[in-house]
Amino acid sequence: MRASYVENGTLAIALLITGIMAGFFYTYTFNVNLAMLEVDGEIYAIVQSLFNENVRHFMFFIFFFGGGAASIIAILVNLRHYKSFSFWLIVTAGLIYIFGIIIFTSQVNLPLNYETESWIPKAVPEDWMQTRDAWNQANALRVIFSSVTFACYILALFLRASKIPHPQNI
Repeated sequence: MRASYVENGTLAIALLITGIMAGFFYTYTFNVNLAMLEVDGEIYAIVQSLFNENVRHFMFFIFFFGGGAASIIAILVNLRHYKSFSFWLIVTAGLIYIFGIIIFTSQVNLPLNYETESWIPKAVPEDWMQTRDAWNQANALRVIFSSVTFACYILALFLRASKIPHPQNI
């Protein structure tokens, strides 16, 4: 059973949005976080609070939550392919994004953000580096989750586009 343009289109939109978020988390982990390891507690508190405040804008929310919404839509639109491996890649990607990015962020990263935002820059807590390291580790996990999501969507779309016959009617 061939997928329609609408079915593949929803998959492509989920792929695009989650790919942008994977790039966001990757850039933050392998650029911003590495630079922030070089600053003292006062500078860290100021800059991290500025990052936290400035990431709260319309476009970020569209892409952050849009990854979850696009995933759910792709799953629902593609339900008729439930016997195919590509469909289960879509489901896997959606679940990883929703639980590994949206829920994980709300349970781990946001509390750490609120903690750092409460700091007085000239009097950061003695354990500020542990908080920084915990946030960096949590963001590194988001890199993994978002990259796996992105890879699942790429593979699902690739399998659908390939001309190789598959026993499960990809």
